[in-house]
Amino acid sequence: MATTADFKNGLVINYNDDLYTIVEFQHVKPGKGGAFVRTKLKNIKTGKVIPNTFNAGVKIDIQRVERRAYQFLYKDGKDYHFMNAENFEQTFIDENLINAPQFLKEGSTAEIVYHADTETPLLCELPANVELKITYTEPGERGNTATNTFKDAILETEATVKVPLFINTDEVIRVDTRSGEYLERVKS
Repeated sequence: MATTADFKNGLVINYNDDLYTIVEFQHVKPGKGGAFVRTKLKNIKTGKVIPNTFNAGVKIDIQRVERRAYQFLYKDGKDYHFMNAENFEQTFIDENLINAPQFLKEGSTAEIVYHADTETPLLCELPANVELKITYTEPGERGNTATNTFKDAILETEATVKVPLFINTDEVIRVDTRSGEYLERVKS
């Protein structure tokens, strides 16, 4: 068992029979009364962030998690099949555990976070941004660039994102997987 002195960002703890990761923490020692630790905890399964205060020295249950690199193979219904990059073992992950399944294309890499004690997958995270080819978008009109205007573009993964008017079909763009927004055009 550990105490609140062992807190650090990214640490995974068991709190209220659920797994939370510490997003932010601050030790507070007021002039009167005992010291305490103010934290922001993110639920690993739901992604919800909650504020919480622990008294200093309280025992906490630290959980071990492992991040493993996997390559996406194919989708079968709601299951996504991945292959371990080191030992070539295949596994499948439910769509609900993936942070941005609409941006997964065959051959792309992702990190699957496992609970080390039970070997159960907790979540699957794509890289912060991915490069995808545009399969269809309306042609931009010349001279219509005075304002910051966007149009819909369909990507090779069949996801739709908003792009600036100067982007055309068959161009490769970089997309933020956390927000689903266009970042930039990739130079070829």
